[in-house]
Amino acid sequence: MKLVSSDVAHFLAQEIAKFKTEPKIETRGQVMENTDGVVRVSGLSDVAYGEIVDFGDGIFGYALNLEKDSVGIVVLGDYTKIQAGHEVKTTGKTLNIGVCEDLLGRIVNPLGMALDGKGAISAKTYMPLEKIAPGIIVRQAVNTPVHTGIKAIDSMIPIGRGQRELIIGDRSTGKSAITATTIINQKGQNLICIYVAVGQKNSSIAQFIDNLNRFKAMDYTIVVAAGASDPASMQYLAPLAGCAIGEYFAQKGQDALVIYDDLTKHAWAYREMSLLLRRPTGREAYPGDIFYLHSSLLERALRYNQDNGHGSLTALPIIETQAGDYSAYIPTNVISITDGQIYLETDLFNAGIKPAINAGASVSRVGGAAQLKVTKQVAGQIRLDLAQYREMAAFAQFASDLDETTRKQIERGKRVTEVLKQGWDEPYAVPDQVFIFWAVNNSYLDDIPLEDVKRFEKELLAFINRSYPKIGRQILKEKILTDAIERDLKQAVETFKNQFVPTKQVNEKENETKGEK
Repeated sequence: MKLVSSDVAHFLAQEIAKFKTEPKIETRGQVMENTDGVVRVSGLSDVAYGEIVDFGDGIFGYALNLEKDSVGIVVLGDYTKIQAGHEVKTTGKTLNIGVCEDLLGRIVNPLGMALDGKGAISAKTYMPLEKIAPGIIVRQAVNTPVHTGIKAIDSMIPIGRGQRELIIGDRSTGKSAITATTIINQKGQNLICIYVAVGQKNSSIAQFIDNLNRFKAMDYTIVVAAGASDPASMQYLAPLAGCAIGEYFAQKGQDALVIYDDLTKHAWAYREMSLLLRRPTGREAYPGDIFYLHSSLLERALRYNQDNGHGSLTALPIIETQAGDYSAYIPTNVISITDGQIYLETDLFNAGIKPAINAGASVSRVGGAAQLKVTKQVAGQIRLDLAQYREMAAFAQFASDLDETTRKQIERGKRVTEVLKQGWDEPYAVPDQVFIFWAVNNSYLDDIPLEDVKRFEKELLAFINRSYPKIGRQILKEKILTDAIERDLKQAVETFKNQFVPTKQVNEKENETKGEK
């Protein structure tokens, strides 16, 4: 069948009428210079602060400096491929990260790309990396504990869901070990953990992940990694990405914990970028907005109220000090932002007291409101005994003759210090903490030789859990130390103590037996 000219004209008229187009405005510019991943671009007159720009070849950038004649852009990717004259175009998008339930158990970079070789993550929801923290109207007071499994923290420096608790100390004092114990202890606690590694060696990150895998903790953990070999831009974005992932779960009504390890290296990365962007410098060469950088990040931690899902985002930032200098710029900044701090001391660590927590200098400003009443009942005396011991021990160095009361306080303090020692891979359940603290408070350890305290503790807990399992269940149910529970506990501890034989007596009996033979 042949079409006549009128039919063709009619067909074309219909097609033209159906054709629609939307004009797409695209601003393009050219790279003027590239300095270690920070490029200066001319021609991007319409670019917005924080907008993503496209360099082509899968390389993107992040606009941070808007100047009169140029734009300072931080490259997210391999910046060595970008040279002067390279074309850049705007995208109209801001930086975000894909989030979904499939992130659990995965290791990603700050852009949400998988680093564990398990394939790409198909995310349908995207969360902005930078946002203003929710206002006070949607928040509620912290009232639910985060049980770290660390006796010294859960008893004296409790952390609540929605709190920001700083972990601060010198290099190699056990800061990451505290976070590892905390993550391991969340098994079955309905708390999703996000571990953000900033500026660490890849071997250290791999070892940390391996430790989590050993305890099957990766099932509820997400790792956001930006190692020491990654560009400063990725190290800068890593905490923002971890926070955005945590917000996704918190907004769904779940509880999330994000650990920033550590914000000192995050500040270094931001300083490096700012210096390359030629921003004015302030104290210790940091830019003027370094305080805002950390406060805007940590303020995003919160506990939502009932009307907004009742989820929470808890933040545990880590700060590394130099030679115990807590008065340096970044430590003082973050101390003033957070709701308390856990101080770790090199001297305590070297003396074999691990975790090396200085209980006198550490504080939790809101966690006490979330602490279980049963823990409060037994922990108050522990802190008092420890404080008195620290004071008396310093005094006793200069006194040759001590009265009986002082001597007892020192001996009790030594046993409390010994009880508070624990390995990073030994988290303690709430009932176990209550058992041992109750025994200490009621003088059952006062006559136990110091070298036998840890053995006494280990065997006591095993005995109670084996022979009196009802006590632990009652403590978790009642969440308070009732008279009935206390009677059962007293009977259990006394029964065990009557059959406990100190190591010295065991050795003496063995020697006697050998002598008879």
